[in-house]
Amino acid sequence: MSKVDTRIMSTVTNPVVDWSPADHPEAIAVSEIQWWERAAELALFRMHDSDDHRISWFSSRQIDARQLILALRQLLAAASLVDGRLQELGLDQALNALRQAKQRYERALPGLTEVRNSLMHFEAWALGAGHGPQKRRIASGASAREVASEFWGFAYDPATETISLGPYTITVTTVASAMARLADAVYAAARSVAHRNAVNLGADAKTALTTEGISTDEASPFPKLTVGSDNRLWLSMSSDGHDEETERRALADRVVGALLAANIRLICPELPNERDVAGPLARGDALLCDRTPR
Repeated sequence: MSKVDTRIMSTVTNPVVDWSPADHPEAIAVSEIQWWERAAELALFRMHDSDDHRISWFSSRQIDARQLILALRQLLAAASLVDGRLQELGLDQALNALRQAKQRYERALPGLTEVRNSLMHFEAWALGAGHGPQKRRIASGASAREVASEFWGFAYDPATETISLGPYTITVTTVASAMARLADAVYAAARSVAHRNAVNLGADAKTALTTEGISTDEASPFPKLTVGSDNRLWLSMSSDGHDEETERRALADRVVGALLAANIRLICPELPNERDVAGPLARGDALLCDRTPR
């Protein structure tokens, strides 16, 4: 095979699939908040059941209450993950909406972070050496023994449906609605990130094609770049018109090569491991655009 043939083959094939969660943290935020929301729901269901006596004299409902607190705090971690992406992209309106949702969530579950910290870092809180409220009380002159006593006593009361620890009380009946609202806010924020990513990618793709003399006008059969309802960038070429199949294939080869040179890869959704992406493109299939991992 000649050097020219080798170059052509390299431009019409997909690179080896490479993926990292760091590529799309907004998607990870949505995935994780869904997992932790379900974990919290499971804990709630079990807290309303009778104690499971398979674990001896321990109350399974008290154990599930602890698991509930850990799961509820993880929802805020998911929100923080997408918060960072909104800041990077300068999506101020979406960022403000997300932060307002986080504030509402924390107001609905007062002391959530502190209660979680007391469970996770009991080795410090049991000595009055925890951060946050314990540290502030020590700074005000209280003794460590006194502070440890003030921020202790985790308990779930089935009669009042409350979880308490020291000065904090969380009403269990508010949990489901609070979780749903925060999860919706994270999802909306992630969609804003995905849309901006797709728009930016589309601008880069158009520049790459134009530089190579490939028009992205609406006139058939030129390639069309579209941000879909899924907030992903799609590229297609119409198979209509009077152009010969060989001409469409030649144009598809040029398109794929120009995008690869700009670190943009094309993926065939039906055949994600398809190497000859120019073939489906020439036939009129819509291909997904994504940045080539570096």
